[in-house]
Amino acid sequence: MSAPFASDPARARGRRWPEDESPFRSCFQRDRDRIIHASAFRRLKHKTQVFVEHEGDYFRTRLTHSIEVAQVARTIAGALGLNEELTEAVALAHDLGHPPFGHTGEDALQALMTPYGGFDHNAQAVKIVTRLECHYAAFDGLNLTWETLEGIAKHNGPVTGDLPFALAEYNAEHDLELETHASAEAQVAALSDDIAYNNHDLHDGLRAGLLDEAEVAALPIARDAYAEVDAKYPDLDPFRRRHEALRQVFGAMVSDVIMTSRRVLADSGAQSVEDIRHLGRPVIRFSDGMWADLQVIRAFLFKNMYRAPSVMAKREKVTQVVNDLFPALLAKPELLPERWQGAVEQAAGDATALARLTADYIAGMTDRFALQEHARLLDQGAP
Repeated sequence: MSAPFASDPARARGRRWPEDESPFRSCFQRDRDRIIHASAFRRLKHKTQVFVEHEGDYFRTRLTHSIEVAQVARTIAGALGLNEELTEAVALAHDLGHPPFGHTGEDALQALMTPYGGFDHNAQAVKIVTRLECHYAAFDGLNLTWETLEGIAKHNGPVTGDLPFALAEYNAEHDLELETHASAEAQVAALSDDIAYNNHDLHDGLRAGLLDEAEVAALPIARDAYAEVDAKYPDLDPFRRRHEALRQVFGAMVSDVIMTSRRVLADSGAQSVEDIRHLGRPVIRFSDGMWADLQVIRAFLFKNMYRAPSVMAKREKVTQVVNDLFPALLAKPELLPERWQGAVEQAAGDATALARLTADYIAGMTDRFALQEHARLLDQGAP
């Protein structure tokens, strides 16, 4: 049974460019399917999560991360009576705007783009699905429903103050009500992102040898999980032990969000998705105790994994790749592919427009393509 505050596809606000809807799929199912078939979604398989994608076949990429987020999000949405297809669509699209090399690439592009309106991966995701994907005959972008666009733009909460230019441009044409909270479905996608990366970064960090298993087993949440596994399966193979324990950590986070959010939603009195948007506070959340434990885990990951010497050395190298590519392409936009040359001509003489076009091109690169282009254009070899 759907909750009264769930997003109803029959009452969706529609698409910017009107279309006849499918007799076999809801509008949110079509959004999900269009995202899966987008070029930007396929490119996620070669984009960094934490490790540069070619460093190991078992480490998460942006694609596998997005799939894991979507799986968690559907589970939570189903348990709360929310629309699973809308939740899944937002979850699958939430990282479409990430440039190569993960947050390192984003930091580099943000610094380079500061004079031209900045760079933000959520805003870039909106630009991708509303403009840069150019496959359909009748419109640019994917022509997603208002609800899915809203979720992509503000799944982390209201967006206020100075808006990233890519989001400001679109919002001026199609108001996404950025000052309000997003639907409960989008909020589920946001917390599912937290759940997925907290779990899989522990797993990937252990596999990479950056984390000490004894220290991981002493962390909040993990401590009880490892103890329970050891009591139930003494002398278990170390890799199975790790998987069983982290599986329980995963489950504990998901259960906590479901149980806590049920209470918050019941106490909110919300009877519609509009009530959710205008409550002034999120309704999908961790318990206070779980949130405190996650801060300990995040601090541990930051110190021992995200800022590990080997990771920092790679960050420095790939930052230089972006720092080299941007001015090289900005100075010679004729180096962009032929299909980009029409946009180059339109931006001629406008430094800001050329910079934004250059950022769009670099942001769409995979890790491996960025490294190849750096080697080809600058003859410095890939790091």
